[in-house]
Amino acid sequence: MPLNQEAKPKLLWIQGVTCNGNTHSFLNLPYLESLLAKYELLYHPILPCKHTFQTIVEQELECDVLIFEGTFDPLMKRHDVLLKDVLEHYSKNTRFIISAGSCASFGGVFKESAPERNSGLIFNESDPYGPSLQHKQKVINLSGCPIHPEWMGYTLSMIADGKEVQVDELHRPIELYSTLAHHGCTRNEYFEWKVDTKNFGEKEGCLFYGHGCRAPMTHSSCNKILWNDVSSKTRSGTPCFGCTEPDFPRSNLFSTQTNMSIPHDVPLGVSKRSYLTLAGIAKTFHIKRLEEKLIDYKRDN
Repeated sequence: MPLNQEAKPKLLWIQGVTCNGNTHSFLNLPYLESLLAKYELLYHPILPCKHTFQTIVEQELECDVLIFEGTFDPLMKRHDVLLKDVLEHYSKNTRFIISAGSCASFGGVFKESAPERNSGLIFNESDPYGPSLQHKQKVINLSGCPIHPEWMGYTLSMIADGKEVQVDELHRPIELYSTLAHHGCTRNEYFEWKVDTKNFGEKEGCLFYGHGCRAPMTHSSCNKILWNDVSSKTRSGTPCFGCTEPDFPRSNLFSTQTNMSIPHDVPLGVSKRSYLTLAGIAKTFHIKRLEEKLIDYKRDN
């Protein structure tokens, strides 16, 4: 349903079980002020807004865009009112529902403490489940731990301008999640020739083979839309955690699960048989230029 372009859309941001990480990430958006000028902000837990949360839980208002941050817990209460009742009221009366972060999208970190109870709005991991399942056609999942501020900026800008946000099967915007974190990684040549780094923080070498990097299996634009227009996990020498995927968080984030030195998980779109063939061929080569570059980096640092 298109927004009424004659009036500012009403924006409501409420929270479930959360660490506030997505809120703080959003506050780093360079054009935050001009973006919010396109909206009437009914409530936000940190930003100046029109109403108090007491007014919100009274369920007498309506909004055009509902943003939910954090894991959904059906037993959680705010001002002695069940959060599920508040969420149902605004979900029913809004045009768009945005799940801010992996907790709101798939259950995330807090799902691990009570998987039988906590979940995302329409998924528990990748299984259809959640309080807003009946309103799933309205839901846009912005998974990430936390979300990239530009992802929220893109989504809210598209909505304010009356443009359609196309989503994938997990309700994530295709424009933001159709590529992998591996795409745009500055370490890709090292990945191709199986030249691994030994330590975190190093600027050279691949992090996939020994440090658990999930970039080849993770739908994310982190290496195309850089954080603060400067960096990303892999550029700073930290492995991708796969935080935009439904199975986040995984155990042993900093190690690569292997079987006879072969990675358990292989890059998306490549069969294990094909990967093993390519890996075997690559290991027969010694790319002197890359090996010397890695040695020079370690010597200089």
